[in-house]
Amino acid sequence: MPLFQRLRGLTMLGVLPLLAGCNAVLLSPSGDIALQQRNLIIISTGLMLLIIVPVIALTLLFAWRYRAGNTEARYEPDWNHSTVLELLIWSAPLLIIIALGALTWVSTHQLDPYRPLARIADGRDVPPGTKPLVVQVAALDWKWLFVYPEQGIATVNEMAAPVDRPIQFQITSSSVMNSFFVPALAGQIYAMPGMQTTLHAVINHPGEYEGLSANYSGGGFSGMRFRFHGLDQAGFDQWIARVRQAGGALDASAYQALAQPSEREPVRHYASVAPDLFQRIVGRCVEPGRACMDHGKPSPAKALATQLAGQICRGEQDLVL
Repeated sequence: MPLFQRLRGLTMLGVLPLLAGCNAVLLSPSGDIALQQRNLIIISTGLMLLIIVPVIALTLLFAWRYRAGNTEARYEPDWNHSTVLELLIWSAPLLIIIALGALTWVSTHQLDPYRPLARIADGRDVPPGTKPLVVQVAALDWKWLFVYPEQGIATVNEMAAPVDRPIQFQITSSSVMNSFFVPALAGQIYAMPGMQTTLHAVINHPGEYEGLSANYSGGGFSGMRFRFHGLDQAGFDQWIARVRQAGGALDASAYQALAQPSEREPVRHYASVAPDLFQRIVGRCVEPGRACMDHGKPSPAKALATQLAGQICRGEQDLVL
């Protein structure tokens, strides 16, 4: 075999590992938020490589040029300063740090998961009057519960959303901290018991995507996955109709049975759901007779204690006067 063909074959083998990332979902997302995050990763990595690559290249160059056996290298033991070199060494990293800082500041605010979407894709703003699809997400042991309050349905380990329509996820957990993650859609968001986190996102291409928990939560963690369907509006309406035909109601008692630890739970559909179920999951008061936690406003006992404390303080002030 000619030497040229051998070298060409070796070159192709060396390039093959680079193709491993072609179908990586993080580098080929289907949602605008994930796309912006992908671009942020690429730009940030490129900026950092502007320093990393020259440093590595110069390290190898100096090691080769000034090796012990190279008698042609210039030997200048009295050299100690170069203004041009000092400016280059300090200014280039400083400019890159400034650029990374500005990029981080802007992207942190633009991609804030609590911030409602201003666009559905590059060059396509959210149409005026568009109402986001609200999906309430509860991480259970070890499965995902999705409640559609406007449609009055609920599903387990499966969800769907129309293409190009903003989605507002309201996320919580029933027991331990988890992480809600659909790589094709947006970044991961923590799901924490007794709290509600929010994620605004949009899916731009029809398809079936994988969702998962990105935070270890116990024995069934590895199987805590679900399917996310991106559908056109007609397909989404048909999916809602199929869920409603499944029968069954998700009330407090059905939820308590569902919340029991189980692994690799099959997809379930509920034709109806208790209107306040998600709020009771957040408040950790689904069980009958259990008082709800309320992080937004003080409890009546706390309000009464605050009022009495104020009256006592005012009475003490009157005595002093």
